[in-house]
Amino acid sequence: MAKNYCLSFFLIFSLSCICPALFAQSDISLKILNTSKSPIPFASVKLVEVVDSSYVLQSLSDSSGQVFFQNVRTGRYQLEVSAINFQPVYKGISVQEGPNEFTIIAENADNKLNTVVVTATRPLMRQEDDKTIVDPENLAASSTNAFEILEQTPGLFVDQEGNIYLNSTRPALIYINGREQRMSAADVATMLKNLPPNAIASIEILRTPSSRYDASGSGGIVNVVLKKGVRIGLTGSVTLGMNQGRYGNQFLGLNLNNNNGRATTYLNLQYGRRNTYDQLATNREFGLDSLLSQEAFTRYASENFYIGYGVNLPLGTKWEFSYDGRLSYGKQDNRSSNRSFILLKGNSQPFFSNLTDVHNNISNVNINQGVNFKMKIDSAGSEWTTDASVSFSPNKTSQIFSVGDGQIGNRLKVLAVQSNYLKKLPGQVTFETGLKTTVVRFNNRTDYFRNQNGNRVKDNLRTGAYNFNENIHSAYVQASKNLRGIIVKMGTRLENTNMQGNQLLPGDTSFNINRTDLFPYVYLSRNLMKIAGYDLKAYLVYRRTLVRPAYEYLNPSIRFIDPFLFETGNPSLRPQFTNNYEANISVDERPIFAVGVNETKDIFTQVVYPSDSTERVSFRTYDNLGTNKETYFRILGALPPGQKYFAVAGAQYNHNNYKGAYEGDKPLAFSRGSWSVFSYQTYKITPLTQLSLHGFIRFNGQLQFYELSSFGQMNLSINHQFFNRKLIVTLSGSDLFFTNNNNFTLNQGSIKASGYRESDTRRIGLNIRYNFGFRKKEEQNFFNIESPDRGNTQ
Repeated sequence: MAKNYCLSFFLIFSLSCICPALFAQSDISLKILNTSKSPIPFASVKLVEVVDSSYVLQSLSDSSGQVFFQNVRTGRYQLEVSAINFQPVYKGISVQEGPNEFTIIAENADNKLNTVVVTATRPLMRQEDDKTIVDPENLAASSTNAFEILEQTPGLFVDQEGNIYLNSTRPALIYINGREQRMSAADVATMLKNLPPNAIASIEILRTPSSRYDASGSGGIVNVVLKKGVRIGLTGSVTLGMNQGRYGNQFLGLNLNNNNGRATTYLNLQYGRRNTYDQLATNREFGLDSLLSQEAFTRYASENFYIGYGVNLPLGTKWEFSYDGRLSYGKQDNRSSNRSFILLKGNSQPFFSNLTDVHNNISNVNINQGVNFKMKIDSAGSEWTTDASVSFSPNKTSQIFSVGDGQIGNRLKVLAVQSNYLKKLPGQVTFETGLKTTVVRFNNRTDYFRNQNGNRVKDNLRTGAYNFNENIHSAYVQASKNLRGIIVKMGTRLENTNMQGNQLLPGDTSFNINRTDLFPYVYLSRNLMKIAGYDLKAYLVYRRTLVRPAYEYLNPSIRFIDPFLFETGNPSLRPQFTNNYEANISVDERPIFAVGVNETKDIFTQVVYPSDSTERVSFRTYDNLGTNKETYFRILGALPPGQKYFAVAGAQYNHNNYKGAYEGDKPLAFSRGSWSVFSYQTYKITPLTQLSLHGFIRFNGQLQFYELSSFGQMNLSINHQFFNRKLIVTLSGSDLFFTNNNNFTLNQGSIKASGYRESDTRRIGLNIRYNFGFRKKEEQNFFNIESPDRGNTQ
């Protein structure tokens, strides 16, 4: 019945969007005048659509200074006007349904502008087709690295392991400059923490990616777009800072950008030392009459070095070449102490206790190199892009614990090559197609030794060797058209998956997965009406996606946690498939409301099962559990940006309903709803001093099958600019009330556990950034939007 209601709503909403659109069309008339109100003939006029920069209109003014464009899409445009002996004009215009008339005044070239320049604050978030664009400028002012910008972005939730969530079930995939980062969440978080905050140009949030993107994005995609030298000359910044919780972090960085008028290059150098802790207390039923109580304290100390570099170079008038490289090296010294007690129920005195100290010494290297070729086919925006990237990530872990030691070595190699073709066709039709191949090679070797009568003896049960190969070949096709005001985009993606795993030790086992799947995509959008002069726009999106098990989920090698718990992968995991439906509304390109459903089958998640050898030992692994239906809605609002105060706030509700089996044959029925409320606010105390306040709170949280108590975090920062805005000093405080900790319960199958977790989240920090170098005169702000003339000529 609920499914029928959702389908009915989807169809009714579609009809309400489509029917009025059949009568929508727009014409533009521009009059180009000088300051004496005389026409300027033969002026070059260019319009670039804000939401789709490939949609470009160009023409020359006639002898009366007029320019006409017919059957134009509604929305926002960047207008550029240039003429001999006149200063160029740059401004934004808003094209509405029906006739649109604009009068443009151009200054003489020899005039000096001494008028007051009115600037408009760009929105923190705006909707462009099927993605949300975040402008990080305000967020960067109160952040010390790129990862902190993501933590502050409204609507993103970052857990204690560094996973970034757009919904409550699967973490989002992280892209940098359009390339997926196939690394663990901890490695991606480390890399982002080594990027300076002012290195980010924008953040693209794709909750339901189009067919152009891999189908493995059921949790959505967060694409971090890095800046490349966009100003003439050499510019850069030096950053240093620290923050102190129970333990302290320190960092130092150099960022250089150079633009000689043709080629642009950039270089990022970062060094950081980080110290933090994680404290965990759990109680688990241990047999019929006993209870296992554990208290674990882990200190994480790390040292990281990062180099990022790249060049962007035009090759003639049509070709453009770019190269990006990243190198990082990290050392971690993690020490944990786990005290375990076994108590009889009803008796507070333990009859068994154990103290386990584990020392992990980890070294990791990440090398990532990528090249991109782009060919501009015509002036309408048609293009052909080819991208290739390769990454190599070896790491080694030395583990020492009370009864032995271990050596774990991993080597990950990834090659990705893709080519995309986009063609602008007559009748406002855009056609896209492309091919992609991804090759993954992963090798693991684990050797454990135990202390036996003073001798170091190899532990054959825990020793293992594992190889994993993955080849994914894909092709997609999609097309979009503006049908009298309604934008329709439809496509599909075909993916062929070949996965092979071989466990060489302790036994020779293997698995193979070979399958081909189709993933359709549908997108609809149109302007509905105007409210107080602002465009109200509706979007409908559908896509089928999947999640493939990661190599660490499949690796059957055993990893020691404590005497009562170990970790292992599950080589028999199946991929999970999700159908996502979402409808959302934006006002003036700012997202305000969305509702959606994620229907997932063969869902896999982390579980805790009792060991076959003894009920007193459990193991943590991954398993396919059944189906899940997640229903969600979110609402986002902002105060109109003023000279001093700006605020954005929102809320999201997620409800999950799981059905399946736990531990193979035990019925699973789990249903839970949670609320998340988030806010970001800034206040300019003076033109050079800004106060920022941001935070979130989550009620009845959920992490897989763990039920979490309510938790949240409030952060505050103040920054001041010195020396003609070149020196920026920021004082910050995170988790001021130390509320980002939670109680949790797990009650599935034979596992019944509860506990408490906290981390070193309350911190006071100081960040100093100095910007230097020669810069060209600041560009005029394209986001000063002008509406069509309504009776008055300026």
